[in-house]
Amino acid sequence: MFQNTLEYAKQQDSQDPLASFKKKFHIPKNASGEDLIYLCGNSLGLQPVLTSEYIKEELQDWANLGVEGHVQGKHPWLPYHEFLTKNMAKIVGAKPSEVVVMNTLTTNLHLMMVSFYQPTKTKYKIVIESDAFPSDKYAMESQLKYHGVDPKDGLILWKPREGEELCRFEDLEEIMSENGDEIALLMIGSTNYYTGQSFPLKKITDLGHKYNCKVGFDLAHGAGNIQPDLHDSGADFAVWCTYKYLNSGPGSLGGCFVHERHANNKDLNRFAGWWGHNKDTRFNMRKDFDALPGAEGWQLSNPPILSMAAIRASLDTFAEAGFENLRKKSIKLTGYLEFLLDEMKNDAINVITPRNPEERGCQLSIQVKNADRNLHNKLTDAGVISDWREPDVIRIAPTPLYNSFEDVYKFSEKLTQVLKK
Repeated sequence: MFQNTLEYAKQQDSQDPLASFKKKFHIPKNASGEDLIYLCGNSLGLQPVLTSEYIKEELQDWANLGVEGHVQGKHPWLPYHEFLTKNMAKIVGAKPSEVVVMNTLTTNLHLMMVSFYQPTKTKYKIVIESDAFPSDKYAMESQLKYHGVDPKDGLILWKPREGEELCRFEDLEEIMSENGDEIALLMIGSTNYYTGQSFPLKKITDLGHKYNCKVGFDLAHGAGNIQPDLHDSGADFAVWCTYKYLNSGPGSLGGCFVHERHANNKDLNRFAGWWGHNKDTRFNMRKDFDALPGAEGWQLSNPPILSMAAIRASLDTFAEAGFENLRKKSIKLTGYLEFLLDEMKNDAINVITPRNPEERGCQLSIQVKNADRNLHNKLTDAGVISDWREPDVIRIAPTPLYNSFEDVYKFSEKLTQVLKK
């Protein structure tokens, strides 16, 4: 199906209905003004052209209206987070009432655990994948300590088998069979940052609920990359950032999902703030806390508008492209990358990401035998922006919104050249 030629790559781009979206992003350039090959959307997404326009609108309203911008602005600040909800819900497969943009990922994770990690003397353990993103592991360990549990006892790691890189679902089933009565929470990354493996969210949720456990997911590498179908998965909660595939700028806000079955449960423990309070009486200031229904009820503070404007710019771009269209292109684009890597016939490289497109997003993690960071540095010098992860993996993420088949082809050429050196 694929061909290992530049002409083929250009032909695919000419037939790609999403090809024009590359022009909707600022592409980094080298010192000569030439576009770099940017394949690092899994770490920081590129800036949409719309972003500066959207932020300038809010700066102008702030300059011209001052505090009245909360109600008189072109996009009033008081309900600003609501302008993001519909498009964000589509991206993660949720109902709008189940989604809110707020805080940052790890802050939201801690807030969710206040509500959904309720350990008892006998049911207190947490399961995560063994190579979860470090921040998740740190959060789990600190929550266990907060509840007086030694992490060495309370944290169960879902590990790949010896000699393998990927986690097997049947091994998670075995963990639950042996420890289910002691496990209170499954907290899994939807798409592993290192291997690129995407996990079966609904199967994991059903498994956890079978043993009366709460189930949450970290979508840092999933939101905007795969379709997690959060509502249908039945997960209790999920959290994600927006600066990777969602292109909202470095350190931008996170997102949060709470399944609708928890929407009106005001008995759930939560750390409360005034923006989660009933909108009708929020500004009375003297009312006892009355949680909003749905995910909004976990908000703490009024939203940072300039950051949300950047998110709105990206979400509007996603909405224009259509997430189903993006996912379709992503499967083909990453499939082409995989084909080109196979065509290299180089025993030094090994793709540790699953071959099945349904078990991965756009990222391929390329393990390079006997390599160190110098290989990554040489690729950078050759005009490729990629991502290095110790000890020997280059992460390459052809992002369908702004990467082309030509980008992927040229990367394979440069990788071949660098490896020969």
